[in-house]
Amino acid sequence: MSGLSYLTGFGNEFASEAVPGALPVGRNSPQQAPFGLYAEQLSGTAFTAPRSENRRSWLYRLRPTATHRPFEPLKETSRLATAPDPRAELTPNRLRWDPLPYPKEATDFVDGLTSYATNGDAHTGVGTGIHLFCATADMDRKAFFNADGEMLIVPQHGMLQVDTEFGRMELPPLHVGVIPRGVRFRIRLQDGKARGYVCENYGLPFRLPDLGPIGANGLANPRDFETPAAWFEDRDEPFEIVQKFQGALWRSELDHSPFDVAAWHGNLAPYRYDLSRFNTIGTVSFDHPDPSIFTVLTSPSAVAGTANCDFVIFPPRWMVAEDTFRPPWFHRNVMSEFMGLIHGAYDAKEGGFAPGGASLHNQMSGHGPDRASYDKAVVAALEPVKIEDTMAFMFESNLVFRTTAEALRLPGCQPDYDEAWAGFEKAKLP
Repeated sequence: MSGLSYLTGFGNEFASEAVPGALPVGRNSPQQAPFGLYAEQLSGTAFTAPRSENRRSWLYRLRPTATHRPFEPLKETSRLATAPDPRAELTPNRLRWDPLPYPKEATDFVDGLTSYATNGDAHTGVGTGIHLFCATADMDRKAFFNADGEMLIVPQHGMLQVDTEFGRMELPPLHVGVIPRGVRFRIRLQDGKARGYVCENYGLPFRLPDLGPIGANGLANPRDFETPAAWFEDRDEPFEIVQKFQGALWRSELDHSPFDVAAWHGNLAPYRYDLSRFNTIGTVSFDHPDPSIFTVLTSPSAVAGTANCDFVIFPPRWMVAEDTFRPPWFHRNVMSEFMGLIHGAYDAKEGGFAPGGASLHNQMSGHGPDRASYDKAVVAALEPVKIEDTMAFMFESNLVFRTTAEALRLPGCQPDYDEAWAGFEKAKLP
């Protein structure tokens, strides 16, 4: 079967079938499902989670996922790390990296993942892992699922086709996709190669932030999130299944495609979002609000108002504030910030922060505009101006990021990043 269609809305209870009549009516697990399909529930939260938090879906498939051989440790070397990472190096220093170069050998999405930082503890369901990927080959008879957390994928270069148990979705740059914990997926490259970022969320599933005084409208609108409609493939041939389980990769083999779900319903499913649809909120008087107004998705922590992880973007927008320093100001933050750049230039840095690159400013490390950006901003005419042709983002967490040994030794780790703040003269008091 083939097709590419979407259901819209965030967190909705959807029902979708690739074959008319495949979806049972009135029963989740009937004694005999239509066409002899097998009913299987995928639970993303505990059974007894409050109704508003509970996430689960029913899948009606050609074979149950229980039919597989034992998983064995994957012997190949992986550049993936998971918290707690015994090889991680904890540093208060500010860090910045050049984009990862594409590998010369054929490398698929899973093999092309490189971990940069982790925090928290995947064993207890707290924290995140931050990875970058560079891929030059399709996953064909290979599928992957992550038992440690959901995966927020941010493409920077190249179109991804993501085949999942729920259906297919396309992820070009300026879109993001979320794959729930445990969902099997496969990534094919529509442009021959692709590069981007991944936030592996060990904590509570991502959701839309509350709007508070903003009111009913603004930021990301639920109706702009798209979930793939049911699609399946009926292939009886060997497939490799790779899973990430408690920080290690394991593999098994099937004699059929795992993408054999003919119908499904529920509120747990992969989804994508077009970042250009984000409704930016700003000031029309003086000063500018905190960057929390750019939050697309949040994974809450146990402390109200504090995020295990926020996904924040800095999109094109109007700047109109009067008597205001308009770029991001100098600041130190109790939250830790891992930034990436999808395209264009970031308005707080004149150079060195390139699309596909990354930076890390850990808890309470001072940062802000470089000297060139500062000098321009303090003399700029304060008239309405539109920041265009840019899209930066941030994974922000209440936990300190521990940098992987691999990331610190990458050739693209910039040894002179601190020089971005050199040359600021002492203020002259009267």
